[in-house]
Amino acid sequence: MSKTISINAGSSSLKWQLYKMPEEEVIAKGLIERIGLEDGVSTVKFNGQTETETTDIPNHTIAVKILLEDLLRLNIITSYDEITGVGHRVVAGGEIFKESALIGEKEIQEIEDLSPLAPLHNPAHVAAMRAFQEVLPEVTNVAVFDTAFHTTMPAVAYRYPIANKYYDNYQVRKYGAHGTSHQYVAQEAAKLLGKPIEDTKIITCHIGNGASITAVKGGKSVDTSMGLTPLGGIMMGTRSGDLDPAIIPFLIDREPELADAEAIRNIFNRESGLFGISEKSSDMRDIIAGKEEGDAKCTLAFEMYVDRVKKYIGQYVAVLNGVDAIVFTAGVGENSVPFRQAVLDGLTWFGIDVDPEKNVFGVEGDVTKPESKVKVFVIPTDEELVIARDVERLKTK
Repeated sequence: MSKTISINAGSSSLKWQLYKMPEEEVIAKGLIERIGLEDGVSTVKFNGQTETETTDIPNHTIAVKILLEDLLRLNIITSYDEITGVGHRVVAGGEIFKESALIGEKEIQEIEDLSPLAPLHNPAHVAAMRAFQEVLPEVTNVAVFDTAFHTTMPAVAYRYPIANKYYDNYQVRKYGAHGTSHQYVAQEAAKLLGKPIEDTKIITCHIGNGASITAVKGGKSVDTSMGLTPLGGIMMGTRSGDLDPAIIPFLIDREPELADAEAIRNIFNRESGLFGISEKSSDMRDIIAGKEEGDAKCTLAFEMYVDRVKKYIGQYVAVLNGVDAIVFTAGVGENSVPFRQAVLDGLTWFGIDVDPEKNVFGVEGDVTKPESKVKVFVIPTDEELVIARDVERLKTK
């Protein structure tokens, strides 16, 4: 029986899902947290059960060994031979990787070299790849890139209005992210619209702690909010999103210690967004709770976040010259009713007519009234399935 593991590695976490392929049946899933910290936690869900273990997990290699040992210990598999493929989510593929790829040492090194484009992500992906190669050296490993879906963007969208030499010499351009998520939910939205995806105009909103919005025409990305790195675009949990570039020299003139590039990266990646404005949390649930309690900073954070999302949706209606559907997905997009409602309340001019009885917690599918000119869908994303499908496709080549 052929099984594929989809891996989404973070700097201190490893999320995984085990599939029976090609049936696309989820056998088990899990999350390993606090890698490199004390009291690491490994959680496995299978057959309606949840197993949790607390132990020291010093690095990703140990995390992978724990994952595989759990699969055997819990009789989810009887032998490692059942695992025929491992798919790794990779945030940044740059201009090197324009589609999913089989990976060996050369490809892993190239992904590591692209770390400046996703400094919070690519190093963790590389650690997980090396760990699987060490533990399961004969198994097919595939990298599935967040940026690949966005390689269909035209130059007018992906180029920045700076001197050509910076693109020619360093490939400074917009790459985007969350491509597997945008691709999946756009395909699902086309099904709900009852139209061939080639005939659709869809705006997909992947709104989690990291967040991006994409204009999808005919099933292809034509523009997206994240930029050279996952820092660009809308305001996020701890990330600033788009800024006036002059802010950087302005701050350095007044706080010379910020002339260090890592200090600037830290401010805009880890100390901004919802967290920076609220001074309380990067979690939308905490922000909304603070807003309801009358916290002025939480209220401002919420309103700024909604404002940025509305602006991107508005400009993508213009890019697409109309839109058939808007899709909300990921943690905030799927689960925060106040957030969705606040965004949609500001878009009624486009012909969006939300049904408040549908736009509730836990909803999936259409949340608009039948007469709504633009449909709004809540679609749970399934990046792991997209990864598993690409592993299966590349295994058979």
